[in-house]
Amino acid sequence: MVQTVRTILVLAGEKKIILEKPTRLHRIFFAVRTLAAQSSVCKSYLSFDDPLFRTYFTFSGPMKYFEAEGSDINQGDVWVYNASGGNLNYAATEILH
Repeated sequence: MVQTVRTILVLAGEKKIILEKPTRLHRIFFAVRTLAAQSSVCKSYLSFDDPLFRTYFTFSGPMKYFEAEGSDINQGDVWVYNASGGNLNYAATEILH
């Protein structure tokens, strides 16, 4: 098993890959969190292997994270889009088996 931990800065209105598609191992867990004060409103979108964000998961307000586990979770790139008015730091972790 391998664990990957990553922290990135995403400017307002910018999108980036936060976790890249695994090439040799299989992703069994991943989590993405916004590093911001609990009381702040930080709107973010998470997209799974879709850089155009046609389908996405929204997290904002008091819920500033997304996590998934199991053998049937997304194995592609995980994108984050900062839809808030300021720059945000994101932390991501994944476990590969």
